[in-house]
Amino acid sequence: MVNLILFGPPGSGKGTQSANIIEKYGLLHLSTGDLLRSEIADKTPLGMEAKKFMDQGNLVPDEVVIGMISSKLDANPDARGFIFDGFPRTTAQADALDKLLSLKKTAISMVLSLEVPEDELVRRLLERGQTSGRSDDANEGVVKNRIVEYHNKTAPVADHYAKFGKLRKVKGDGTIEATFELLCKEIDLLVGERERV
Repeated sequence: MVNLILFGPPGSGKGTQSANIIEKYGLLHLSTGDLLRSEIADKTPLGMEAKKFMDQGNLVPDEVVIGMISSKLDANPDARGFIFDGFPRTTAQADALDKLLSLKKTAISMVLSLEVPEDELVRRLLERGQTSGRSDDANEGVVKNRIVEYHNKTAPVADHYAKFGKLRKVKGDGTIEATFELLCKEIDLLVGERERV
């Protein structure tokens, strides 16, 4: 099983690249936002638990999110692997995810981090703001804040996986195709190593 985490600041093209990777490698997309919405819609016990927190404007506790991820893994025993989106965002979540995957006899195989200079991110987001109507993409101050926030929160998670030799930094300021090619090189190396073992 190949389990990937794709990191990237706002505007790095993470959504686009995530979709490309899923299509090429047949991985399942595991987005915590989607999971929360579907568990709430299905009125599962975890979904109802999460809804209580969300209705009060609070973050859903890590153990509830981990429970949902666990259910998703159990529901797809034949999956070739998963690409994690939006999780883990903190080192506590990374630890919890590592423990869960270890119980399921698997692990995070690789963390791909899209590296894009800040001025390019700001340019992309402001451009997107003109076409998408997203208010958080239209204001340069807000955009810069989101990028700082991203680096503050995810840098420790990247460091966590770097300790285990699982972090790969990928240049993300080229074209969509060029960036995808660089990501594929990293994934193909990983898949090749797996097949040789």
